[in-house]
Amino acid sequence: MDDDQAVAIANDTDYGLTASVITEDARRGLAMARRLGTGIVHVNNQTVDDEPQVPFGGVKDSGYGRFGGRWGVEAFTTTRWVTLAGQHNVFPY
Repeated sequence: MDDDQAVAIANDTDYGLTASVITEDARRGLAMARRLGTGIVHVNNQTVDDEPQVPFGGVKDSGYGRFGGRWGVEAFTTTRWVTLAGQHNVFPY
């Protein structure tokens, strides 16, 4: 099996949370990782590695959005501008 076949098999699924590429050639592993349709890819590491400061989430039927770090905050919040004056202003000035 060559790299193209392996990537095709891995991508031929409705799910895409995480994947792992185990190889002795780091460049080859990174090239394959770029082609995998998952939210997370680990090269030469286990498929589950959860740290609170990094984005965790999938693609396809594995979910939408990211948890962790600023990505998690952005997925569940709306940026707004709110001001509070120190005292009641009379208009016009």
